[in-house]
Amino acid sequence: MPLAKNFPVMLRTSDGIRLEGVHTPSASGAVEAGIVLAHGFTGSWRCADTRRITHVLSQFGGVVSFDFRGHGRSGGETTVGDLEIHDVEAAVRHARVIGYRKIAVVGFSMGAAVAVRHAGLHGGIDAVVAVSGPARWYYRDTKPMRQVHWAIEKPIGRIAARVVKRTRIARGRWDPVPMPPHEAAALISPTPLLIVHGDADTFFPLEHARQLYDGAREPKELWIEPGYGHAESAARPDLVLRIGKWIDSNLS
Repeated sequence: MPLAKNFPVMLRTSDGIRLEGVHTPSASGAVEAGIVLAHGFTGSWRCADTRRITHVLSQFGGVVSFDFRGHGRSGGETTVGDLEIHDVEAAVRHARVIGYRKIAVVGFSMGAAVAVRHAGLHGGIDAVVAVSGPARWYYRDTKPMRQVHWAIEKPIGRIAARVVKRTRIARGRWDPVPMPPHEAAALISPTPLLIVHGDADTFFPLEHARQLYDGAREPKELWIEPGYGHAESAARPDLVLRIGKWIDSNLS
């Protein structure tokens, strides 16, 4: 299938942050279904993995992907899952404005936590997919997550994230601490929720997926994927295709 044409978009959040993104119209010609794609921490809509996922998902609807605040060419600083719910809301609002009547939000890692929290606290969407997402905050029991916390909490870590990953991280602690994803999951129903997690995830073990699933109400599904690692970089095309089919069945 040839690559779909992309159209640049500029989003403005309710708290005044400018976000850069792109709209990829449906490759199948579908005009009602829209998909908002939320990347992980230090990611971008421009990353090859994210563009590959967008390409597959565009078979099932138009895709609006964007850089979270503090990432890439978007403004502001990342709060690593708190104020980013305003970013998703801006993308959902744009998808509605350009004509999509039914919207699914698909998030990876940090984007999964934001997708769940947005759906629970804001609502107004028709399906949610959380891939490789954490269920709770401050998790440090794996080496990759200890490295993430170093980048967030240490001045030298924030400098490294800015220089190497073009990710600008807000200083200081959350005040107040935002509702964790597993609690927000309870507020999503009756919107369908799909939780996808790999048994080879080196960031968040399967207990996070199960805690999210247990916290949610029906309708909900949990896919435990053998051999799947973490987030966008490990997402095989066949898995993304299955996610697209799930979205299609829940938006039709």
